[in-house]
Amino acid sequence: MANNAIETVMGAVVLAVAGGFLYFAYSNGNVKHIDGYNVTADFSNITGISNGSDVRIGGIKVGVVEKLDLDPKTYQAEATLRVRDDIKLPKDTSAAVRSSGLLGAQFIALQIGNDEQMLENDGHIGYTESSVNLEEMLGKFIFSVAESKKDAKPAASDTPEKM
Repeated sequence: MANNAIETVMGAVVLAVAGGFLYFAYSNGNVKHIDGYNVTADFSNITGISNGSDVRIGGIKVGVVEKLDLDPKTYQAEATLRVRDDIKLPKDTSAAVRSSGLLGAQFIALQIGNDEQMLENDGHIGYTESSVNLEEMLGKFIFSVAESKKDAKPAASDTPEKM
């Protein structure tokens, strides 16, 4: 009988800890809804971006990625961005996929333009820069270094001396 009581208490403790963890994760996470307006942007490559990814201006979070979709006509990735109401974006604003460091999370960085007219709800950002595939760039770099070493002529000290 004592064994059942201990197992019951331990089960309750495990459930309480799990509930506390979920509460902590939800309250400290970026799961909160942002009131604002939507704008869209088309990218040829949006690797690393998902629903809920940050939208930043100058490193400051001003919104989130609300939805990702594929345009069946252009095969471009269409990102719907939810931007805070107090942030007004000029029509010539540009969007780029960036990374928070070498292994950091991907986010969409907005570069504010100078246009006097502002984007409205469901407006479209026309200037975009897609994400860079780090593995692909590293592979090209290594391949180009190997090619340049293969094509290089040996230095005078590397050539065998004639006797």
